[in-house]
Amino acid sequence: DSGLRFHYVAAGERGKPLMLLLHGFPEFWYSWRHQLREFKSEYRVVALDLRGYGETDAPSHKENYKLDCLITDIKDILESLGYNKCVLIGHDWGGMIAWLVAICYPEMVTKLIVVNFPHPSVFTEYILRHPSQLIKSGYYFFFQMPWFPEFMFTVNDFKVLKSLFTSQATGIGRKGCRLTAEDIEAYLYFFSQPGALTGPINHYRNIFSCLPLQHHEVIMPTLLLWGERDAFMEVEMAETTRIYVKNHFRLTILSEASHWLQQDQPDIVNKLIWTFLKEETTRKRE
Repeated sequence: DSGLRFHYVAAGERGKPLMLLLHGFPEFWYSWRHQLREFKSEYRVVALDLRGYGETDAPSHKENYKLDCLITDIKDILESLGYNKCVLIGHDWGGMIAWLVAICYPEMVTKLIVVNFPHPSVFTEYILRHPSQLIKSGYYFFFQMPWFPEFMFTVNDFKVLKSLFTSQATGIGRKGCRLTAEDIEAYLYFFSQPGALTGPINHYRNIFSCLPLQHHEVIMPTLLLWGERDAFMEVEMAETTRIYVKNHFRLTILSEASHWLQQDQPDIVNKLIWTFLKEETTRKRE
């Protein structure tokens, strides 16, 4: 309904159950490359470029990136792909969108899987009470400024972007699958296009548009995966998320893993997702 064109990469046969993958920041469909290969045997796996990212259309006004628009995008995409429900998986900012889609359109989500992002209500409540998380989320406030955040990412041949994935503080750890030179090149190519950072950062410029939430409850089986060495999100929020899920809830925290969990520990993440997908949904909430 928005009139926007969305880019996605798909694997698996049409007609199989849909698995829809929503990436975080600063990423794109490529962050799901390991899952596209893994789940195509039983699913039609679709990794999206969110509104404003990559080859997906990027409206110029920041009002076009309100959370309401981003939630409606997922509903419209599902219908455009010829489905009325899916397994929905989101990481980081894509995790925020996945939680909101599950809350607003529960009939469209058979199972919810979120990677390193707590229930949005947990996030907003926790950040107000814990200055340490407020500091870790400082970039949310930095991103409210016009043009300067985009400029900062480009300085010194995109040094900030590279260090997010590779530095000791924020990157994939020693025991993880480090990004190859080709992986880093893919990210640099993607974000060095003219205007490529404005759409992604505009997502954050509207974060206060629909928080706090009016509705909170998640009613489908939910898996929350968390890298304990996440430099941006405190692990305490993961456990608190449990109170908002009124169905089977499974939380797995990986001790040596970073924020970039599905790229950091793809084999373990894929195994945990398979286990969750094959579980009977009738099981009581843990």
